[in-house]
Amino acid sequence: MSHSRFSAVLFDLDGTLLDTAPDLGAAANFVLGQIGKAPLSDSVIRQTASDGALALIKAGLTDIEQTEHDLAVLRQQLLDFYAQHLYVGTRPYDGMIELISWLNQSLIPWGVVTNKPAFLTEPLLALVKELPGCATTVSADTLPVRKPHPEPLWYACAQIGVQAKDCLYVGDHIRDIEAGRNAGMKTAIAAWGYIAEKELLSEWQADVEMPDPHSLLKWLSR
Repeated sequence: MSHSRFSAVLFDLDGTLLDTAPDLGAAANFVLGQIGKAPLSDSVIRQTASDGALALIKAGLTDIEQTEHDLAVLRQQLLDFYAQHLYVGTRPYDGMIELISWLNQSLIPWGVVTNKPAFLTEPLLALVKELPGCATTVSADTLPVRKPHPEPLWYACAQIGVQAKDCLYVGDHIRDIEAGRNAGMKTAIAAWGYIAEKELLSEWQADVEMPDPHSLLKWLSR
C-alpha cells in the first residue's frame, strides 16, 4: 500500500522527465549549419528547448534573417533530423530512474502529458528502457487542445482511473503549472529543467518547487 499523498504522478517530458536538449540542440544546429549560421550554445538551447522547434530555429537567426528564410521549412527539417536521432544524447535526469522505480514499487501510476507531437513522443519513450511502467502518454495531438488547457491532464487521469484532485503534475514551464492548476491538480516545478533566466518561479503559483528529482522523491515518500 502506498503512503504517498497522491494517487498518480504525471510528468511533462522535455526538461522534466528527460533531458532532451542535447538531441534537440543537435537537430537545430544541423539545420542552422545548412544555411551557414553559427551553432547555438548549450545555454541558449536549454533556455529555449521548452518553446519548441521553431523557437530554436529563431534563436539562431536575427530578426531580418527570420524574414529571409521559410521558417516552416526549417522547422520541418529540424523535426525530420530529430526524428532520426531521438535518443543519442537524451537521458533521464539524474535521480529520475530512482523516482520512477519508487513510484512503480509503491504502485503509484505515473504518466506523461507533453506538448510534443505523438510521432516523436511515442518512439522516444519506447527507447527509454530505464523508465518502465508508463501508464499513459498524452501528446500535443492526442486531443484537439494542448497545455495549458486542462483537458490533456483530465484525459490522462481518465486513462489511469484516478481523480485530478488526487494527482500531482510536474513540469518545467509556466504552461505546465497553469495546466495543472486549471485541472485542479497539485503542481510541482521541475526547477532542474529548461527554465529561462528571466523567469520568476514564484510567480507561477505552483504548490512546490523542486531543485532535482532526488528532492522530489524525498518529498513524495516522506
